Amino acid sequence: MTTRLRYTLLLLQFVLLTSCQTDYAGLPTYNGKKQLQAVIEVPAGSATKLHYNRQTRKFEAEQQAGQDRVVNFLPYPANFGFIPSTEINAQKKPLEVVVLSGSVEAGTVLEVIPVGVLQLETNGELDHKIIAVPARPSERTVNVSDYNSFTADYPAVKSILQQWFVYHNQTAKSKFVGWRNEQFAEQEIQRWMRL
Repeated sequence: MTTRLRYTLLLLQFVLLTSCQTDYAGLPTYNGKKQLQAVIEVPAGSATKLHYNRQTRKFEAEQQAGQDRVVNFLPYPANFGFIPSTEINAQKKPLEVVVLSGSVEAGTVLEVIPVGVLQLETNGELDHKIIAVPARPSERTVNVSDYNSFTADYPAVKSILQQWFVYHNQTAKSKFVGWRNEQFAEQEIQRWMRL
């Protein structure tokens, strides 16, 4: 095999490998087992706000005034991300999800069960955060499977999430509106799914 042919084959392999990046935003909302999927952008315990860039298909630090956006508050109390194949506005922003589990890397796709919705008003607009737990009980940090058990057994977790999301971003004017159950969460997911 000639040197030129070898370089051509290596270049072709490189192009194929780099073009095969996962389109996380285009993953199905529910997998083949009919389990809701969540894509993690910000691992629990991180103070750097990451987001998934649909054009580059990479997880990148969100920019604020030309700098990586760092949360000048306590770090994220849970894994934060989005429900794939959902869009809640004209900018194609996906429905946000908070997954109560140990910290997982950005780009992890988890099967989750929604247990409620944290409702906020941010900059004058209603802002819903789906609260979920991993479908696998062994991956959960709180042992709940619905809103009633979440409320009865972990009221302090609800309080922490509520306070954190109201105060973590000083430039956004956020107010707590209320909590809703898992049926409301499913309705929101269905409402914003791209068909």
